[in-house]
Amino acid sequence: MVAAAALAYGTTQACTNFIITKGASTDGSVMVSYAADSHALYGALYHTAGGKHKAGSMLPVYEWDTGRYLTDIPQTAETYSTVGNMNEHSLIIGETTYGGRDELEDPTGKIDYGSLIYITLQRARTAREAIRIIAELADTYGYASSGESFSIADTEEAWIMELIGKGYQDDGEGGNARKGIVWVARRIPDGYVCAHANQARITTFPKDDPENCLYAPDVVTFAREMGYYEGSDDDFSFCDAYCPADFGGLRGCEARVWAFFRTVADGMDIYQDFAMGYNPSNKMPLWVKPRTKVSPKTVFDCMRDHYEGTPMDMTRDLGAGGHACPYRWRPMNFEVDGETYVNERATATQQTGFWFVAQARPQLPDDMGILWFGVDDAATSCLTPIYCSTTAVPECFSEANGSMLDYSPTSAFWLFNRTTNFAYMRYDMISADIRRVADAWENNALTVQIPLVDLKAAELPAKKRVRYLTDYSVRTAQDLFSKWAKLNEYLLIKYIDGNVKSEHAGVLEYLDKGGDASHFVENGNGKRIPDKIQYPGYNERWKRAVAADNGEVLRVPKQ
Repeated sequence: MVAAAALAYGTTQACTNFIITKGASTDGSVMVSYAADSHALYGALYHTAGGKHKAGSMLPVYEWDTGRYLTDIPQTAETYSTVGNMNEHSLIIGETTYGGRDELEDPTGKIDYGSLIYITLQRARTAREAIRIIAELADTYGYASSGESFSIADTEEAWIMELIGKGYQDDGEGGNARKGIVWVARRIPDGYVCAHANQARITTFPKDDPENCLYAPDVVTFAREMGYYEGSDDDFSFCDAYCPADFGGLRGCEARVWAFFRTVADGMDIYQDFAMGYNPSNKMPLWVKPRTKVSPKTVFDCMRDHYEGTPMDMTRDLGAGGHACPYRWRPMNFEVDGETYVNERATATQQTGFWFVAQARPQLPDDMGILWFGVDDAATSCLTPIYCSTTAVPECFSEANGSMLDYSPTSAFWLFNRTTNFAYMRYDMISADIRRVADAWENNALTVQIPLVDLKAAELPAKKRVRYLTDYSVRTAQDLFSKWAKLNEYLLIKYIDGNVKSEHAGVLEYLDKGGDASHFVENGNGKRIPDKIQYPGYNERWKRAVAADNGEVLRVPKQ
């Protein structure tokens, strides 16, 4: 019944969103993070130019997950430029799929959740306007997806919106008498942070506070009609009616929210049993107040979480192998002697197509919001700044540059995947070098580059500013691609065949010098032969496990 349970055991909709209000951020920006996690999704940066449209123009709608054509809808008179999940007015929309009740899916729906995002970004300037447009589109054309949570933010406000279809009921004329959605949207109080990760999270909500809560007029009555709820309006909980949580929804989904909350806020360990799926009644709050204001870099790094320091820490059990790899290949459960066990699903995951942290910045012109964009696994990749008014996409992020079935040597998605998949072999060593490069790049962009670009751009007239920001965004992304290509070479040289070559300095020095030939230690004979090669072997836990498993065969007899 609940798709969140299926999600926890291997479906493709598996994303994570963190939301930070401007009063909760160190720089006064509103931030939304998003990891688009799907085994079939190619990581690329989408761009749609804005413009004026003639009366009668039509817009084709294709299902985002599959590319299936759904319908044509009338185009609006004017649309806004978009890049990724952000538009030129700093409107941001992210999502996670929670699924919900299967019977509420509408096979006749003509607009899917992905189209709701990208069409709305072209048509709305503010978060409140986006909420209205999402509801209107779904109600007008029928909703073609399952339950969704949306993060919707602008320069002033941040909202979480949850929606689900109404299923199908023949109206006697071949149409659907239940076309549309039920939904609720709540404004996150300024100074607080929120998150969602494939499990509906909105419980009860105020019915008489339109400044802070919006909802479908039939959101409660429809639940009663379907037999999901029998109580009073005041006690109605959206998530309990439309997506009641089970073990999979807690352990595979809410645990990611908990990991973020406990990183930035105090007192979250009391919800550990909830996050682990053992105590559904100990429900976490929808939002929390952070102990200190949250920086963009903190949000970047929270997207890299593997439950470190918790009982679910993926580096600590035998499944991590001999090199503390924090990943478990799918499916997300396995059986031994009739018992079922989980493979943890952390925020950072191997199947990420793309990820971002978007910043709407009220202290600057709306066209100077930033989409920090990256591809592949967040833990072993890097974000680069893309200004929201950018009118061109870097070649390395282009949709036309490769696909999931076509390798391209100039594609960032394939370069980052090639690097990361090599890192999975000896994660404890190789990922540390990758992280040093990512941290240096992101910190430099945040503290050095962006402040200078902002100062110059803010002084330019609008058209020149857009050209300047586009040039910076494209050039910087291509610079990151070049740096990562050199990093890829470095890692292969250093870690080939299970060995580790000794160095005179670290990876940052190697990259700063463009791959200096004298970087690695030689034997002194002038033939470029390495010296002092290290053989690190495996960690202690792994060695003990192998000895316990096959010690009788492998044991060396004592003399």
